[in-house]
Amino acid sequence: MTNPARILLVDDDAAIRTVVAQALRREGHDVQSVATLGQLRAELRAGLPAVLVTDVVLPDGDGLEMAASLATEYPDLPIIVLSARNTLTTAVRATEAGAFDYLPKPFDLDTLALAVRGALARRAGAADEQPVDALDSSLPLIGRSPAMQDVYRVIARVVATDLTVLVTGESGTGKELVARAIHDLGRRRRAPFIALNMAAIPRELIEAELFGHERGAFTGAAQRSAGKFEQAAGGTLFLDEIGDMPMEAQTRLLRVLQSGEFTSVGGARVIRADVRIVAATNKTLAAQVQSGQFREDLFYRLNVVPIALPPLRERRQDIALLARHFLDQAARDGLPRKSLTAEALALLEGHDWPGNVRELENLMRRVAVLGRDAVIEAGELRGALGEATGRPAALPDTDLDEAVRAWVRRIAREEPAALDNGTLYDRLISDVERPLIEAMLDRHANNQLRAAKAMGLNRNTLRKRLDDLGIDPALRSYHADKER
Repeated sequence: MTNPARILLVDDDAAIRTVVAQALRREGHDVQSVATLGQLRAELRAGLPAVLVTDVVLPDGDGLEMAASLATEYPDLPIIVLSARNTLTTAVRATEAGAFDYLPKPFDLDTLALAVRGALARRAGAADEQPVDALDSSLPLIGRSPAMQDVYRVIARVVATDLTVLVTGESGTGKELVARAIHDLGRRRRAPFIALNMAAIPRELIEAELFGHERGAFTGAAQRSAGKFEQAAGGTLFLDEIGDMPMEAQTRLLRVLQSGEFTSVGGARVIRADVRIVAATNKTLAAQVQSGQFREDLFYRLNVVPIALPPLRERRQDIALLARHFLDQAARDGLPRKSLTAEALALLEGHDWPGNVRELENLMRRVAVLGRDAVIEAGELRGALGEATGRPAALPDTDLDEAVRAWVRRIAREEPAALDNGTLYDRLISDVERPLIEAMLDRHANNQLRAAKAMGLNRNTLRKRLDDLGIDPALRSYHADKER
């Protein structure tokens, strides 16, 4: 029978130690847990574990600094880092420290168990992961949502390599920011980052833009010009809107990716392509392959490491953080400093954001310039949203689950004591019930019998709820008649 693997857990939260230890023991592991780095050192003197699982913020020091030290001292010890500091900085610092994996809190216990199994497999002979170079403190990506944590983890793993990356996502989600982060955090960061938007270049000039041209290569080519591959030598070439690249240019690009060499337009000298490729698109390239608009072999060459960016409507919990960041950025750029009320933030969190993060950034700069007061109210923001979209601003269609979560976040910001005073359930039911009843009364011309039937209630129950909520159908009918 195989001896259970010894797992050492370091976390100052007793509840987390208990839950994690129980989960890993169910996996058949021998789990020991401690609360401080001092206790960790004592355990290490007693014997090396098979896997170390550690928090970052500990009472007597930084878990990442300890992880970096241990990775040097014990290079065969897999370290899994847990952290509530769910930022790209933490993810990359964990990788830089030599961590086998990084899991943002709150994490799924099954995910942790899978990470431990992977760490044990590596310990048994799988290849070590490469640490990244020193970390640049200026990071362009913001967000603590689970969707962004997935993005951070992929970036953290890929920055130390030269693998080709394909970033996908709707317009405005920040695809170029991801490309810049990969460049700025990677070993090519001291060389140029060159971006080229395929959709912005006339199709007959794309090859010259990419590979350069010699004097006289075509009408107007009065002198030799280096292309983007040469300009990005040693660095990163970001090919934006790759889905708009013409088929003939796709063939030339594929040849360069396969051979690592190219010639300029009208030239004969072979030039080595020393660049890392990061491509991006808001299109579904797999569908374009099926329709014959994109080369299948080029797609596979580009899609080595895929990174899918979520639309802003799928990471609503990041909206307040992003909004404050953009307002701070506007103030640093010399615009008036502004802040948002809780109601304004709730309005932002409910908006559908068809333009994603770019739309939010533009809106924050607009209100920084045009806002009348230092504190932006929901009413003023609603007007600005209407101007931006060309239609009256209102809360968009969204699922009830997300609406309730946004409501709880608003209460937490405005009235944190209300979360613990025993009234939250009744308040939520009232806030949901009122618009439902009013909507059904409107639909049925304030006829209580038909409204009750539509909601599956009897008329007496509806009358009681109308009294409790202070809704007067007769008064509503009067106002409705006046409006007609």
